Amino acid sequence: MIKVLAHSISPRSFALIACEAVLIVAAVCGAAMLHLGAGAWEVLFVNGDFGKILLIACICQLSLYYADLYDLSVVSDVRDLFIGLVQALSATSFALAAIYFLFPALVIGRGVFVVSSALVLVGVSGWRVIFEWVNRRVAPRERLLIVGTGPAAVSLARELFDRRQEVGIEIVGFVDPDPARIGQLSINPGVIGDIDDIPAIVRSRSVHRVVVSLADARGKLPMDKLLEMKLDGVTFDHLASVYEELTGKIAVENLRPSWLIFSSGFKKTRLVRAAKRALDIVAAATGLVIAGPVMLVVAAAVRVSSAGPMIYRQQRVGAGNRLFTLYKFRSMCQDAEARTGAVWASRNDARVTPLGRFLRRTRLDELPQLWNVLTGDMSMVGPRPERPEFVNQLTEQIPFYGQRHAIRPGLTGWAQVRYAYGASVEDSMEKLQYDLFYIKNLSIALDLFILFSTVKTVLFRRGS
Repeated sequence: MIKVLAHSISPRSFALIACEAVLIVAAVCGAAMLHLGAGAWEVLFVNGDFGKILLIACICQLSLYYADLYDLSVVSDVRDLFIGLVQALSATSFALAAIYFLFPALVIGRGVFVVSSALVLVGVSGWRVIFEWVNRRVAPRERLLIVGTGPAAVSLARELFDRRQEVGIEIVGFVDPDPARIGQLSINPGVIGDIDDIPAIVRSRSVHRVVVSLADARGKLPMDKLLEMKLDGVTFDHLASVYEELTGKIAVENLRPSWLIFSSGFKKTRLVRAAKRALDIVAAATGLVIAGPVMLVVAAAVRVSSAGPMIYRQQRVGAGNRLFTLYKFRSMCQDAEARTGAVWASRNDARVTPLGRFLRRTRLDELPQLWNVLTGDMSMVGPRPERPEFVNQLTEQIPFYGQRHAIRPGLTGWAQVRYAYGASVEDSMEKLQYDLFYIKNLSIALDLFILFSTVKTVLFRRGS
């Protein structure tokens, strides 16, 4: 796997994106040469106009990303691909029209984009068909054997099965310390051996890595035999590390404090903290200025549409378990919890007003939290703050839940862009796994990537 902003990208996905970037640049260069004729080479490469081509290519690939065309699990056939390409190129044309209106000097030549769009449409469609054909015929790059059959091991197997073409990884089977379980397990492949069978399985099935769930195999592993295999060239990995690498989250069910203590990451240097706070101040201040007119309209609409205050205030738990007041536009009817007390919100919550439902889908109800970011109670990126009533409950039921309060909560976060909306103990467990991944890999680059992905989430109303 290739690390980009602390997130692992499979070599296949990286090859798809890189080759497509070259193809798009070539298409725009070809269109420019067709349009400009014999003087194209001098204009593009001598006079420094190649940057204009890179601008078109970057915006085009950005549009492809927002159209989900780099999610190999979404684009299932040529028809979906063609529709997505047309939508992405349309978005590119609108974006370039706005840029050229503001900065006319960036225009390469009239008609270049029209020709390049046709070339990109044909070229990318052909390339994707070839890529898909090759991808289905190339054998998995890596074969894993999993020692243990706990929830985290099964969860990893299921996720890898769904993404096997993308990541190029195949699970050959499970090993269980109990020989009686051979042939069992509800997921294929099932248990194919016990601890003593590991050397034979590695040899006969060409296993590249043996992934060990210490929670399942603790005290049952013959260390002398495993050491002998290690010296013989077999690679062993901790399930928690592989799970993090391949899924972008940390398996809480299989986690031990020792892994948190000795694993890399969880570093918050003064420089990172200062840079993160500076980013928060600039982003929140800019956001308040830009969104100010919208916030005035939303506030007036909330006031007119239903009885009650425009701004809803609620106690949330912040960094270091400190309570703070979170602000948001009211999306529920007045005194929604007067009789029930604190309860989880549901997807079709009857307490939500018609306007509130729209505000939640578009995330407009959260705009006042920019003030929380500016005052230092929150950050632009981090775990979402939870109510103290739920924090007490979740801390008792979910291991390591308290660790999410090691940093400021965020207006958006890794869990928000990776996991759909949910409000239950099970959803909180899933989101915690993403939150711990973010805390472990905290960086300004990762923050910028999450903010970039949040725009996509909001535009397409995902995760609300």
